Order: sequence, then structure tokens, then C-alpha cells
Amino acid sequence: MAVASALHLNVFLQTTGHHEASWLHAGAQPERTTEIGYYRDIATLAERGCFDSLFLADQLAIGRSVRHVAQGKLEPLTLLAALSGATERIGLIATASTTYNEPYNLARQFASLDHISGGRVGWNIVTSWSAEAAGNFGFNELASHENRYQRATEFVEVVAKLWDSWEDDARVYDRETGTYADTARIHPIDHDGNHFQVRGPLDQPRSPQGHPLLVQAGSSESGRSFAARYAEAIFTAQQDLADAKVFYDDVKSRARAFGRDSSAIKVLPGLSPILGSTKAEAQAHEQALNDLTLPATGLKHLSQRFDGFDFSVFDLDKPIPIDAFPVPDTVQGAQSRAGVILDIVKREKPTLRQLLHRLAGARGHKVLAGTPKSIADHIQHWFEQGAADGFNIMPAIFPSGLADFVDEVVPILQQRGLFRSTYAGRTLRDHFGLPRPASRYARSA
Repeated sequence: MAVASALHLNVFLQTTGHHEASWLHAGAQPERTTEIGYYRDIATLAERGCFDSLFLADQLAIGRSVRHVAQGKLEPLTLLAALSGATERIGLIATASTTYNEPYNLARQFASLDHISGGRVGWNIVTSWSAEAAGNFGFNELASHENRYQRATEFVEVVAKLWDSWEDDARVYDRETGTYADTARIHPIDHDGNHFQVRGPLDQPRSPQGHPLLVQAGSSESGRSFAARYAEAIFTAQQDLADAKVFYDDVKSRARAFGRDSSAIKVLPGLSPILGSTKAEAQAHEQALNDLTLPATGLKHLSQRFDGFDFSVFDLDKPIPIDAFPVPDTVQGAQSRAGVILDIVKREKPTLRQLLHRLAGARGHKVLAGTPKSIADHIQHWFEQGAADGFNIMPAIFPSGLADFVDEVVPILQQRGLFRSTYAGRTLRDHFGLPRPASRYARSA
């Protein structure tokens, strides 16, 4: 039975940390980012803090700034298989693209991970916005934003059918008749669509969660509709409480329009906390990280968010003209993040250098430098104001930033009765308070 908790926390695991200069910090460990022990240490730390889940992103291409930014991370599905044996309760979420995979293979990979982990796996569904990734899969250019979401919609439908293709009681283990499985309870899906033709069934029994948890992170118009239709957890980038509430209410309303229970979708804005014993100390830590950044690296990252637009023509110490930015709706890559960046520029009118520092911290997610109490206050306020069901925690530096959060912020949230002190359930669905879906092919009672 699903067990609900008041507040949900996910940790977003990003090599040496979410600040682009994190690897240069004395507390970072860039030499360990291909060692399983490094990720095991972080996962067990998050589990000690009773986090709902741990999340791994993926881009399917080396970044443009590898000369100056720590990269070379491990492939997410392989890594999660290893981490499932090193942890007992924490959920494990991996990113996989609907643009550069096939439904049958991905369905069996996630179902296998769900079996291996005892029901703790989730799939972060992405359509892959990187032009570099397209070149790694034989395409000369990135597919349009609309086409990627059309393919993603059908992709998820096929995967869900495959996960349902074995009824829960298909295996009967009848030794007297020599019957391992009742084939009447194993179903071909016979999918014939615009993008995929898949016969099915899957080649393995139904997994512990029925469906691994479905996660989505796009906030564009297409992304919101997709999330409202399929996602059970949404990672989003929100800077302002009012904007966060609008997003929260919008996706919940869209979910209801699809006939879904809106409480079954958990919205988790990204939050990159930088802790200090005083606010001034925390801000000094943030400034020290920003001082390590290289403008050329930040410009590359900003350009990538706007389909290669060249921002280097602008003066670093002057505000960028608003009308110089490409309109987010015309961006074929990461539309939602382009919109977040443009909102920052409109609201704060930063110089280009200041904008690069803002984005260096967490790529458009909210960076908050303060004391443990002020970080906990922020989390509680957004949660109680109906702007979030929890947060996607993005430490500036690993592992120290996560350790600080677990040791100093989590206890405050627990003392306030907002967050669990121990795991009540065993599956990722249990942690998020979500039911196990029945197979669509199951016979009626």
C-alpha cells in the first residue's frame, strides 16, 4: 500500500556539483567521477537523509565546455543497477531519451531495474534537446520541438503497454502440469502507430511497481501538456514564488482535464542551497564559486540554451537588450529553460556577467545562499503556499554540499513535522504516496 509523506525531496546527482566551477573547489573530487564508490557514497548519504529519490541526468553527448567543466559521468542505467545493490530504500531515477531509443529495449531495461532494486526505479522522460546528441545518432540536425514531443507521446504509450503485457498473476508455477505461466495472461500489444510498430509482449514478468515511476522535466507548452498526461513527478525550474504557483496550478489543472487525480502528480522545483552559519558567510561561499567561473564557459552554456545564438558580441558589464534574445517559443532546443532565463533578464536586468554567474550556479534553477534555518524556511513557505510538493535538491558541490543539507537542513524539516524521519514504505511509489497501477490487460474479477 502506498505511504504518503508530507514533503518530498529528491537529490539531483551531477558529477562534482551543480555549480559549473564546482570541480575547481578544494572540497570537490573530480578524479572520482568514474568510480562507483563515489556515487555509492553520495547515494548512501542521501538515504541517510531519508530522501525520496536520487536522480541522474543524461545528455548523450560530450558538452561543449569539457576543457573547463568536469564531465565524463557514467551511463545512468548502468550506474543505477550498481547503486541498487548499495542502497536499500532510496528511489533511483534515471534519464532516458525517447528520441534516441526504441520502446521495447527501454521498457525491458527499466522493468529489469525495477526487479533488481525491489521496486525503487523511476524513468525521467526526455526528448533530448542537444544538437550534439543528434550527430551521435546519425542525424544532421535536431528534430523540431513539436516532432520530438509527438514521438515521446507514442513512445510512452508503447512502453506502458509493454509493462502491462504480463498480468500480475501470469506466472502460476504449476509443477504438476509443468505450467510455468498461463499464456492467456500474457498479451501481445500489437501497437501500430506513426512512429512505432511493436508486437510485444515484453520478455519478462511485470515488475514490482507495475510501472516504474514516470518523471518529466519540461515546462514548455508541449512539456506541460505531456507532464499533465503522463508524469507522476515533475522537475521544474522556478525562480519566483508567484510564477511557481502559476506553474503548479496549471499542470494540476491540465492533469484533471486528462481525467487524472492531480494529487498523484508531485511538482518539485529545483533548489541549489549554499549553506553558511550566517547569511553573509553563505553569500561569501557563493561568491567564491562565482569567482572561479570563466566567462567563455558561461557564454557557451548560454548560447546552447538559445540554439547557438552568439552572446559574446555583448559587453560583459552591461545589461543585455531584451529584444536581442531569441523568442523562447522559436527555440527548438530547451524551450522552457530559455523562458526562465529571459524572465530573469526582464525582472532583474542583470549585466551579462551577472547573468552568467546566476546561471553558473544551477543553470536557471533557484540558487539560495543562507543559513540552514533560512533554507528550511524557504522550503516550508513554498510548500505551504501551494507552489511545490517538494524540491529537487541540487548541491553546488558534491559530496560536501549534500552532507551539509542532510546534517543541517533535514533535521529542521523533521523537527517541524514536514519530512519523514524514517522510511515507511519500500518502493519509490510508496515514498511518493502513489498507487501501483493495475495492468490494463488484467481480467475483471
